[in-house]
Amino acid sequence: MSIHQYISGGVGLGHVGAYQVSGMPFASGSIDASTAYKVVEFPYVTRWVQIINHDTNELIIAFTENQIQNVSAGSNHIKLHPSFNPNREGGYLPRLEMKVTKLYFTGSNDFDVIAGLTNISTNMISGNWTGSVGVG
Repeated sequence: MSIHQYISGGVGLGHVGAYQVSGMPFASGSIDASTAYKVVEFPYVTRWVQIINHDTNELIIAFTENQIQNVSAGSNHIKLHPSFNPNREGGYLPRLEMKVTKLYFTGSNDFDVIAGLTNISTNMISGNWTGSVGVG
C-alpha cells in the first residue's frame, strides 16, 4: 500500500485516532527569514510543531499572511526570543500541539521547523484558521 492510499483515508479534524498515533516526520532546516518573511507549508495537517531558532535575532511566528505583514501593528503572533537557542541549556521551545497547514516567519536568519503530520488533508482547514478568534 502506498503512503498516498493511507493518507487519503477520509479522516477529518475531529478524528481522534489521527492525533493518537505518532506523526509522520516533516523537517525543514536552515531557513532564512531575515530579509523577507517565509512560509512553511505542510503537506498534511500537523499534529505538533517544534521551532528551533539558531540565530541571535528574535523569530516572529504567525498563522496568517495578514499577521506577519502587520507585526508592527501588534497583530496576533508569537515571538521566539533568542534565549530559546539550542546552544543554551534548556534553550528549545517546547513542542506545540496544534493543527495548522502553514506557518509564517520573519526576523531570524537561521531556524528549523520540525513537525509531526497527521493523515488529514490540508483542505480540511480553510485558510489555515484565517479569521478565527485570536488568529486574525
